[in-house]
Amino acid sequence: MMARSSPRQPRDGFVLAVDQGTTNCKAVLLTVDSATPRAEASAPASISFPAPGRVEQEAEQLWAATLEAIKESLEKAESTKVVGLAISSQRESAVCWSRSTGRPLGPVIGWQDARTQAWCDALSSAEPSAREVVRRRTGLALDPMFSAPKFRASIDAALANGAELSDIAVGTVDSWLVWNLTGQHATDLGNASRTLLLDLHSLDWHDELLELFGVPRSCLPELRPSDGGFGKTSRGVGTLPIGTPVVAVLADSHAAMYYHGATRPGAAKATYGTGSSVMAPTPTASPGADGIATTLAWHVDGAPTYAREGNVLATGAALDWMARTLGVPEGEAGGRYLTHLAAGASDSGGVSFVPAFSGLGAPHWDRGATGVIVGVTAGTTREHLAMAALEAVAHQVVDVVEAMESDGSTPIDVIHADGGATASDLLMQVQADLLGRPVEKSDVPSASALGVGRLAAHALGCRPAPPPPGVRVDPRPIERDRARRSWVEAVARSRGMAIHSRQ
Repeated sequence: MMARSSPRQPRDGFVLAVDQGTTNCKAVLLTVDSATPRAEASAPASISFPAPGRVEQEAEQLWAATLEAIKESLEKAESTKVVGLAISSQRESAVCWSRSTGRPLGPVIGWQDARTQAWCDALSSAEPSAREVVRRRTGLALDPMFSAPKFRASIDAALANGAELSDIAVGTVDSWLVWNLTGQHATDLGNASRTLLLDLHSLDWHDELLELFGVPRSCLPELRPSDGGFGKTSRGVGTLPIGTPVVAVLADSHAAMYYHGATRPGAAKATYGTGSSVMAPTPTASPGADGIATTLAWHVDGAPTYAREGNVLATGAALDWMARTLGVPEGEAGGRYLTHLAAGASDSGGVSFVPAFSGLGAPHWDRGATGVIVGVTAGTTREHLAMAALEAVAHQVVDVVEAMESDGSTPIDVIHADGGATASDLLMQVQADLLGRPVEKSDVPSASALGVGRLAAHALGCRPAPPPPGVRVDPRPIERDRARRSWVEAVARSRGMAIHSRQ
């Protein structure tokens, strides 16, 4: 692992922070001394669902969206002196490309993709200790959401199409962007901790895990600290000069946690994107409660920071699906449309919606679960269904929080919320109500970009002041236990389990 480069002295200029998410790429220009945003732009990233359980993107289109967002953000700023780039990105998605040509050798296999479920099940059957070995060394579940099975599938497909193993490079989306920017094949330790191949204790690719998944070390990127430096741009990117340093890299959920400064016991953050990540700091890399991952949040100033995490597979995706089903007008955001509809209902009318489109993530990790809508009666309205979709997002976050607290860890007393869906005040109120504790909603839409931008400023020798607190949403008195029982029963139906009748 490359050592962190020595800190630089504070300087004038801007950090350009890029956040490559699942459905869009954002680029934000921040002053390097105070991490104050000055210009922002975004470009859409396309996603396809070619078959049940399959989620794909095109690597070249992700790179094109990155270029477009960078170009537009620089055009919006009247005068810019970019002294460093910072990258946050979607996690776990697998990219495979040719070292000699730089061209992709197949589609990006998205983090939601479940095509390797049968392969993971077969591995567990052939190697009965595989799940325990993976959990002990990586802190993660042996699940197709994570990168290693996708890397293996991508390498096999590339070899079948005539590629030479020595020419194959694989990595998560951050490493693909770093490659295109600098020509270096590198990733940060936080992203690497989501692959099932990184030992959380040695902070290195682990030979036993590489052998277990059949991923050659030669195909993988070099491991670096999150603030360790990732080379300099080797090509023109918009008006950026060649030689602009890539200073910092973080996974998107980790970058949001860094932005919030949610590192004290009792604090947690929830990012509401296509899926959701709920993270809370933990002092060690030891495994937590069943269904909850231990992950490396970042490696900064020569030291690792660990976190407990639960990953929800469908939150924003659930809202978009329900909005399309209910006839959202073209061009209107799904979350906004559902919020408007749900405002006409006091509750969901007994309806529960479990958006298990590709199974359920944390804390259940049941890829056999199916999406269900239960409790529908002749009196069910579109307003009830809209409210059920908002509640589905909130209930899934509560499931993770309750699982996190089940092992005796410090109780979570506040959730810092960020991501696109936080624009719905109603969703945030429902979230606080079902949690039974406050939610502090960020008033910035780009927490991941701002988080990695702040880290870059830190690496350049500056110490920006903490961001302002978010908007506090306190819980209202509701029949929380009854609502949670109904949700638990709906999840049981989704998982094909026997349930008791509703009371």
